[in-house]
Amino acid sequence: MKDLAGKTAFVTGAASGIGLGIATALAQAGVKVMLCDIEEAALAAAVEGLKRTNADVALVRADVSLKAELQAAVEQTRARYGAVHILINNAGVGGGGSYGMWNDAGWSWTLGVNLMAVVWGVEIFAPMIESQGGGHIVSTASIAGLISGGSTPYNVSKYGVVALSEGLRHELGPRGIGVSVLCPGFIRTNIMSSQRNLPERFAGATRPPPLDGARLERMKQMVERVSGGIDPLYVGELVREGIENDWPYIFTDCEFEPMIEARFGEIKRGFDRIRDRKARR
Repeated sequence: MKDLAGKTAFVTGAASGIGLGIATALAQAGVKVMLCDIEEAALAAAVEGLKRTNADVALVRADVSLKAELQAAVEQTRARYGAVHILINNAGVGGGGSYGMWNDAGWSWTLGVNLMAVVWGVEIFAPMIESQGGGHIVSTASIAGLISGGSTPYNVSKYGVVALSEGLRHELGPRGIGVSVLCPGFIRTNIMSSQRNLPERFAGATRPPPLDGARLERMKQMVERVSGGIDPLYVGELVREGIENDWPYIFTDCEFEPMIEARFGEIKRGFDRIRDRKARR
């Protein structure tokens, strides 16, 4: 999509962080943007700020882990703008712990927001985008969707977003829809306080684990890395460029490239062992 001006985008998780960065970059390119989020006050503030720049933006509140609310948000978008050309599946939460700390609420909440909302977004929007001659879909995974450092629902959900995006790129390309997966590193967002928006039906999803010295230090380091992370506005600019140039993968930095190369190396060695075993027979 080389010419974004005049197109319409629907962005989830748009009240802050990466979502707001993407919404801002698209609005600056002349895109009409419907910002969707569960956090009403922050959403209203974000839209008010963008309107001061003469951006054509609107808001709709929705809990994207509920398909019916996402569908209702789509109908409001259609009523306001008539069409959607760009879908940004960005809403995400960091709930759930590693093995030994799992609970059903944590899995349900994290997979509901991070993965199922992406599935539903594509299911709802792709036919609309195709009927209008094509467009683009960007779904936010994480660098953790390529190098899982643990068994958390977050990592599992992000691997799912990568797999879904890779598959959709092959299937939707011939239909005129580009598909990109955003795999950010440490970005300055509110991901570490996701529990502020925890719906009551997922009570217990963020039950804190016992924090020994090592876990406490890891948590502290994570908070520091996120709070000092990359500016979300820069990420938004990368996403805009990725849409314009149909990038399959959108990364935000090269910090984790060696770890990804190491993972691919282990996969390659797995094939080498089979090849060597056959050669010895």
